[in-house]
Amino acid sequence: MKKTTGAVVGLFASGPLLLAVPILAIGAGTASASCSTGDAQSVDTAAVASQVKAILHGGDKGAVSVPGLDDPADQVPNAKTIQATGVAMNIPARGQVVALATALQESGLRNLTYGDRDSLGLFQQRPSQGWGTANEILDPVHSSTKFYEGLQKVSGWQSLSVAQAAQAVQRSGFPEAYAKWEPLATALQKAIEPLLSKTGGASPSPSPSGSAGTPASTTAGGCTTGGDGTDFGTIPAGAVPAGYKIPADAPAKVQTAIRWALGQLNTAYQWGGSCTDSHGPDPMGRCDCSSLMQQAYKAAGVTLTRTTYTQVKEGKAASADALQPGDLVFTEGTADVPEHVGMFIGQGLIINAPHTGDVVRIATLSSWKSRILAARRVV
Repeated sequence: MKKTTGAVVGLFASGPLLLAVPILAIGAGTASASCSTGDAQSVDTAAVASQVKAILHGGDKGAVSVPGLDDPADQVPNAKTIQATGVAMNIPARGQVVALATALQESGLRNLTYGDRDSLGLFQQRPSQGWGTANEILDPVHSSTKFYEGLQKVSGWQSLSVAQAAQAVQRSGFPEAYAKWEPLATALQKAIEPLLSKTGGASPSPSPSGSAGTPASTTAGGCTTGGDGTDFGTIPAGAVPAGYKIPADAPAKVQTAIRWALGQLNTAYQWGGSCTDSHGPDPMGRCDCSSLMQQAYKAAGVTLTRTTYTQVKEGKAASADALQPGDLVFTEGTADVPEHVGMFIGQGLIINAPHTGDVVRIATLSSWKSRILAARRVV
C-alpha cells in the first residue's frame, strides 16, 4: 500500500470520505495501516463525556461536536462494547485505552464489513490470519476479546506506550499511527468507565490473571460454585463485581459464552428481543432472558433453541446444588415450562436479562436459590 501524497487523509474525516481511508490488515507478521500518523490530537474531555452521555443515556445529541467522533451514534456504543469486554476480562484501564486507540485507527470505531484484503470489523482482523470467521470478527465482543487476548500475550505490555502496545498486537506497517488517538481513547475510557461501574466513580481495574496485584478472589473453580455470591455484597445493576474472574478451568466454549454475555451488561431488556445488537438503537436487537443465553452460546459455537420452554430441554440435567460455570438456571413458572433463565458464571453469580425496565445484570446465586426450578448443562 502506498502512502498518500499531499494532505494526509485521517479518520477525522466524516461520511463517505472516511470509508475511503486505507484500512489496516491484521496478520501474523504482515499488515498495512492507514498512512495517517501525525501527532496526538488535543481533546476536550468534557465534550467527550457530554457526547458519551448523550448517546448512551439520551440528551441533546447536537450540543457538542468532538473531532474523531463524527458519527457518535455508531461509534460510542462500539467503544462501550470494547471497554465492557475489557472489564469482563479484567483488563486494566490502560489496556482498554490501547484497545480503543487501536479501533479508532483501524476502523474509526465502526464495525466495518470490508477492509484491505479480508480485513473486517472494529480492529480490521483477518479470517485468513486466524482471528476467527468473518461472522465472528463482525461480533464486537469476539473481536474485542481476540484483541485483548493478543495484548495479554505481549510480555510487559503495561510498560509500553499505547502505540507500542497496539503495534505489538497489530503489527502494522505504520506503527506510529496509533499514538495520535491516545487522548481521545483516554477521554472515552474515562467517560464510559463510571457508566459500566454504575457507582458514579471509577470502576476497579483488576490486574490480568497472574500479574502482580491480582485481587484475593482470583480464578474460580470450574467445577464448584465458589460460594453463593453473598461475599460480593450488593452488585450494582449492569456492573461486574470487583474480584470476579471468568473461571479459567471452565471449558473454552463456556468461557466464550460467559465473556459474550458479560459484554451485554447494562443493556436494556426487551421482551422478544433477538440479542443480536443489544447496544444498538433498535429495541428488538436487545436481549430478553432466553435470547441472551442463545446468543452467548452461539458466540461459542453452540446452538441453543430460542425460548425458556425449549432451552430447559437442552443438554442434560444439572443439580442446583452443584452448578458449574455455563449452566443454564431456570426460575418462575414450572419445572416443565419455566419462564425465566440465567447463566451461572461461577463464584456464586448468575448473569441474566431480568424484565422490562431493567438491564442485563449479574445476580447472586443466593438470591435465586430458593426459586430455582431446573438447571441444564449444555457444554
